[in-house]
Amino acid sequence: MPETITQFYKRIQRNDPTLDGGYSREKPYFNIFSRQCNFGTVQFSYRDFYKVTVIMGIGKLYYADKWILVDRPALLFSNPLVPYAWESISEEQEGRFCIFNEPFVKAEEKNNSLSETPLFKISGDKVFFLDDLQLSGILDIYARMQEEINSDYFGKQDVLRCYLHLLIHMAMKMQDTNRYEAHPNASQRIVELFMELLERQFPVDYPNTILVLRTPSDYASRLSIHINHLNKVVKEITGKTTSDWIAERITREATQYLMHTKLSISEIAYGLGFETVSYFSKFYRKQMGNAPSKIRLEVGYE
Repeated sequence: MPETITQFYKRIQRNDPTLDGGYSREKPYFNIFSRQCNFGTVQFSYRDFYKVTVIMGIGKLYYADKWILVDRPALLFSNPLVPYAWESISEEQEGRFCIFNEPFVKAEEKNNSLSETPLFKISGDKVFFLDDLQLSGILDIYARMQEEINSDYFGKQDVLRCYLHLLIHMAMKMQDTNRYEAHPNASQRIVELFMELLERQFPVDYPNTILVLRTPSDYASRLSIHINHLNKVVKEITGKTTSDWIAERITREATQYLMHTKLSISEIAYGLGFETVSYFSKFYRKQMGNAPSKIRLEVGYE
């Protein structure tokens, strides 16, 4: 499952006093921290929150099949849909970052959602290099956001969203195409990320969660690569198609719930992203040779 905000704090050994009462994914959340990175590589990870980072330090930013050298101050936008990894090259790693969740993004009614802005889209550049003047201006925004967080103003979350919009527009004004390098073992990395993303979706948390990624196109979008390229490398390295892997994993999950829970077949079908029970039954029969109802009869649940 994606890393949560509380898990993220535990991993980086930080505390937020405002979370003493517990973190709720349903409530808007925003906070700022100074940036401190351990020397070396941070593993690829999926998160359930957004992050905007001012990077001051040399390192490599890795995506599924490419990487870029960050050798001067930069602003990095990341969202829950795109996994990445950071490899520190210089021991000095400084900067600032803010993190916020989906309710914070969706809370605004008057403006378009932050998630709809170009810098939070799946495709496109996520890192923007800064000159001295731009760096100074962005660090000033972070300082103002920190002051707002420490204030008692009742509308401070609205003010913080305004500052966040300002960061986004500053980046869009200096938007330029960066030069990414192909990773030497890009195909293997893509397959590993695909398999990890596939596995991270399970188990499905009935009845509150519905399987989101069900097609090869869904996975290709998450990994920011073309569907044809994903299908090609998965087939070359594993001998199976992307569709085969997805179907096998969904079938395995369905079988577990059919045999070991009392959830209805319709609940299982809905949780796994099928629009109708008949479509689920047809899919399951094709994969296993038996209908879901027959599995249920064999275990005595129906």
